[in-house]
Amino acid sequence: MRRAAAALLACVCLTLGWAPQASAAERGPVGWASTGTGTTGGAGGTTWTVHTRAELKEALANAGDPAAPKVIRVVGDVNGHEADDGSLLGEQDYAPGYDLAQYMSCFGEDGTTWSDTRHDYCKQQRQLRQTGSNKEKAQIQLTVPSNTTLVGVGADARLLGVFLTVNTGTNIVVRNLRLEAPVDHFTSWSPGDGWNARFDAMTVITGKNIWVDHCTFTDGRFPDREAPVGFHGEHVQRHDGLLDIEDGSDYITVSDTRFTDHDKALLIGSGDGRGDRDRGHLKVTFLRNLFTDIVQRGPRVRFGQVHVLNNVYVSRSRTPLYALGVGVESALYSERNVFRYDASLADYGGEHFHDTGSWVNGRPARLNAEAAGLGLTDDVGWDPADVYHYRPLTSRAAVEHHVLTHAGTGRQYARP
Repeated sequence: MRRAAAALLACVCLTLGWAPQASAAERGPVGWASTGTGTTGGAGGTTWTVHTRAELKEALANAGDPAAPKVIRVVGDVNGHEADDGSLLGEQDYAPGYDLAQYMSCFGEDGTTWSDTRHDYCKQQRQLRQTGSNKEKAQIQLTVPSNTTLVGVGADARLLGVFLTVNTGTNIVVRNLRLEAPVDHFTSWSPGDGWNARFDAMTVITGKNIWVDHCTFTDGRFPDREAPVGFHGEHVQRHDGLLDIEDGSDYITVSDTRFTDHDKALLIGSGDGRGDRDRGHLKVTFLRNLFTDIVQRGPRVRFGQVHVLNNVYVSRSRTPLYALGVGVESALYSERNVFRYDASLADYGGEHFHDTGSWVNGRPARLNAEAAGLGLTDDVGWDPADVYHYRPLTSRAAVEHHVLTHAGTGRQYARP
């Protein structure tokens, strides 16, 4: 009887033009992560279930065989600052005696020139900032090896203050996790460049075939607006990026994910002078993601062939500078994205940009004309449809409905 009912349901579904949704694991990634050797993560390998930083570190090591296939299930909160005894480490644990106000005073009132002799504590504060930063990095950085699936269990799995990195790893899936960007207790001030925090929520360095799916990236409990006030009456910048992809990384898809309440969100390519590493690489797809209160870099792209498809950009409480940054030698192909504000495009030394069918404030975006006004041509030299199969959502309403319903942790996995 059950098989007959299932068969009847399948017939009805096919007649009406839709089919039951496959799970995320069954359907696999869409976009660049589906190319090359494909991306399956640790499917079929050893299963670990972790509740603490120490357990997560042990699971990543996988009993001395870190590159063997493994599925790591994260339950509840894993805090990057958690010591082995369960206590939480803070600024003074990493660098006893460090003081942000004293550090800033060594630049003078206008923040223009550092001097070790301005005050008798300046040399010590400089050294404490450096050693504290290194100790914090050693504590919070956790590296994901090849052939790993890192997945949150339920709707409330969180990595808090973890600096999650991929360093030459391949075939990695990160899914259903809320990643709260680390607070850099030892952020540095450069008179010509402002504050420079060190840690991202996730960094991919020379990684290949990586799928980030149904995650949430955010500043979470420690938004910039609550940071101490630094020079010129502006808040100290304690966060770096949410997700950076650098140094020849390739074949990456970021799908159905939320990026929220952050300044510099996504960076593809770490520097204009890194063409020797990045040229011909940095192939990334951003698919059906929600950007809420992101100031800039949604993403900013250098060198890479990047497909930005069916994403939604919303600003409620922060003033955006731009969504898409066109950098040096980039080939950014935008397609049917929804921008609920005007600041959609910025040129950072790029020459090419193409958009198909996007909307700005409910109307056709005309981004190609805007790009032409910036001196960009619309020939990016590639078409995603020639590289991988995908099916775009073609109406603004459909894009908004799907992204607002499905993007982020704890959401239903579904194919539009």
